Amino acid sequence: MTPLDINLVPTPAYVLEEEKLRHNLAILDRVQRESGAKIILALKGFAFWSAFPWIREVLHGATASSLNEARLAHEEFGRETHVYSVAFTDAEFPDILKIADHIVFNSFSQWRRFRDQVKASPRTVHCGIRVNPGHSEIKTPLYDPCFPGSRLGVTPAEFRPDELDGVSGLHFHAHCGNNSDTLERVVESFEKLYGEYIPRMKWINFGGGHHITREDYDVDRLIRVAKAFREKWGVEVYLEPGEAVGWRTGPLVSSVVDIVRNGAEIAILDTSATAHMPDTLEMPYRPEIRGAAEPGVLPHTYRLGGLTCLAGDVIGDYSFAKPLQIGDRLVFEDMIHYTIVKNTTFNGVNLPSLCIWTKEGQLRVVKKFGYESYRDRNS
Repeated sequence: MTPLDINLVPTPAYVLEEEKLRHNLAILDRVQRESGAKIILALKGFAFWSAFPWIREVLHGATASSLNEARLAHEEFGRETHVYSVAFTDAEFPDILKIADHIVFNSFSQWRRFRDQVKASPRTVHCGIRVNPGHSEIKTPLYDPCFPGSRLGVTPAEFRPDELDGVSGLHFHAHCGNNSDTLERVVESFEKLYGEYIPRMKWINFGGGHHITREDYDVDRLIRVAKAFREKWGVEVYLEPGEAVGWRTGPLVSSVVDIVRNGAEIAILDTSATAHMPDTLEMPYRPEIRGAAEPGVLPHTYRLGGLTCLAGDVIGDYSFAKPLQIGDRLVFEDMIHYTIVKNTTFNGVNLPSLCIWTKEGQLRVVKKFGYESYRDRNS
């Protein structure tokens, strides 16, 4: 593997590293081969479509939660297109119906509303209902689809077995970076609550949030759970990770543009926590910076601030072996998933460029953003 040459990167920029992506795809391919499950890409976490030619060599399709995502899946990925939405609208559903292979409804009222359109479609569309599996182990409430009062999925009390005509699958989602032991417990809860309906189904979707490519993930257990479920019930099993595809496939490279002092050293960067890595504030979490450590561990400590006028646009405090200088580059690790899909042009700050570091050791600048990107989304 040819190491990324950060000095070639125009900052700020997200850089997808091809060999790291291929490493993740090899793990996902093994899961498919040994479990018999189908894996599809969740676009909500990773929609870097310039990489789709590599991904579709391995994965069976992509899953979307909006018409725009569905179009991207259909037009750029080109295999199975799965679509789920909290609520489909009359304006968009006809267009979704033209391109979706699987459609998952969040409620039976949505199914009743659109089932006649589905049945009248000249295309075969496989329809499912999302259910609440009754168990989750997600510690961050913002990302827990099973918290009390959740709007996501049908509960056992609201399940309508008399309205399953035309429904061929069930979908649940109860993970956010969890390991496969959690999946095993979620599946047990799902079977307990909905087992009597599974024989009427052709497929079950285990949702996303599976950290399959993380170093400590128990892949063997995942394979056992998915394979055992398939063999027990005689159904097709889907997994739809997004983060696991983009996990540790590349950094956000930034430059120091100023250093100020206010009781401490503050380095201002050409990137932004709120605009370019919003999960650092939403979760919150502390991004890893190559060569940096916790404050006070290395000789020189700095607070890293973003480029916007938001007072809280602060990435955190880090220490470095040498004093930072204007023009120095900082490498924020693991910044390809849940960043590009969520970033904004808040304050008119440019979006980071999108780059690919090829396996041959070449930097390819895929996309650069400018004034038009800001102007066109505001009116």
